[in-house]
Amino acid sequence: MPTLPTIIVPARLASTRFPRKLLADTGGMPLILRTAQRLDKEAPEFEKFFAVDGDELGDVLSGTGYNVILTNPDLPSGTDRIAQANEQLNRTEVINVQADEPLVKREHILALAESLQVPGADLATLAVPFAKVEDFLDPNQVKVVLDEQGFALYFSRAPIPFCRDSEAEQYFLGAESYKPLKHMGLYAYTAPFLAAFAGSKQGVLEKFECLEQLRATEQGFKISVSVVSSGSIGVDHPDDLKRIEF
Repeated sequence: MPTLPTIIVPARLASTRFPRKLLADTGGMPLILRTAQRLDKEAPEFEKFFAVDGDELGDVLSGTGYNVILTNPDLPSGTDRIAQANEQLNRTEVINVQADEPLVKREHILALAESLQVPGADLATLAVPFAKVEDFLDPNQVKVVLDEQGFALYFSRAPIPFCRDSEAEQYFLGAESYKPLKHMGLYAYTAPFLAAFAGSKQGVLEKFECLEQLRATEQGFKISVSVVSSGSIGVDHPDDLKRIEF
């Protein structure tokens, strides 16, 4: 049986839209521990580590029995944080689950592991069809477009693909309509990709859109995208906590 990828959760306290959100109270427990417990439930057979930006998060996790790796707090992205952690772990395949995804599902983790095996893939990620026009138009929800082989062509906060001759609503009319895809911020990586990414500079498109995955596409890496049936709820704002039952 092939060795399973290792799950590494990048975790930092700095957050522009929701400061210190990973320590936000979720029914008597910090958000970061909700995500950790969810992973225990949904992916018990996977090895797990938390790549943290300091002792404050690290102590919360290690104090409840989770494996912690301290990383440079000034790293620009979660992928950079995972790459630094994997310099110690030296795993051949790694899955990135965001620390603010307390409702991640088993199907997501298994889809990532499978998608990374697609020939030519340097990394893998997930997408789910948008269900509402307002979500498609929301710049806080990232969109992705794919080529015919299921590799990512581009990611954007703008509504892509843009249909010049009709309104966005036309995408959502009828079963045969094209369904734009929402990108889910979970990834799987090969070790060679992580090593290359760790030594690279932020790209122009990455800086424009504030999307770290664009550094990979700018550099020519192939991102395999698995379209799953259901999404999750990430915590970006305090109001997002009201949408989750703990």
